[in-house]
Amino acid sequence: MPIKAENLCRYFRVGGTLVRALDGVSLDIQDGEYVTICGASGSGKSTLMNILGCLDTPTSGSYILDGENVPDLDDDKLSRIRGSKIGFVFQSFNLIPALTAEENVELPLMYRGIPRKQRREAAREALEQVGLLNRANHRPCEMSGGQQQRTAIARAIAARPSIILADEPCGNLDSRSGRVICEILEALHLCGKTIVMITHDENAAKRAERLIRIADGKIAKA
Repeated sequence: MPIKAENLCRYFRVGGTLVRALDGVSLDIQDGEYVTICGASGSGKSTLMNILGCLDTPTSGSYILDGENVPDLDDDKLSRIRGSKIGFVFQSFNLIPALTAEENVELPLMYRGIPRKQRREAAREALEQVGLLNRANHRPCEMSGGQQQRTAIARAIAARPSIILADEPCGNLDSRSGRVICEILEALHLCGKTIVMITHDENAAKRAERLIRIADGKIAKA
């Protein structure tokens, strides 16, 4: 599923000031690539991820995902794309405390109307893929930060999306847990997933096939 963005701009007005979060960003990401987008806080990298993940739309410019111009799509179509084609991994894990790991992984599948038996099988398969099947019945408070992030990755891959978007996936982890997360992303890439990781961590960024730097809302090096 190729990604092609041309001259993406995203502007916000804060009081009387116009903030240019993205200012003419163009990039291409091919099927099966592992790409990191690296930049300092406030560089525009998370704004870019929100647009690539169909969570936000650009002020101007085009974003073609799998042959469709995303800014032209309605909310229902965007929701279907997010649910079936893109898996999200966030810095803060975003797990529901009252649910077990297995239930957290199942939840997006339930919203999509997947039958219970099928979604349980998908959840357990995803947990096994990240090495956490033995923690399926544990709640987030009973797991380490690294285990919670691995659960979040399992949730992202349970629906078998083509693209994984990871926003600072190691940001809340110690160095050892961060390396484990990077190794899991690399393994997913070797299985054919397109991986786009947003990070400010130079060591994590350099593990990808290609590094794109962003600064002040612009691509600094691609």
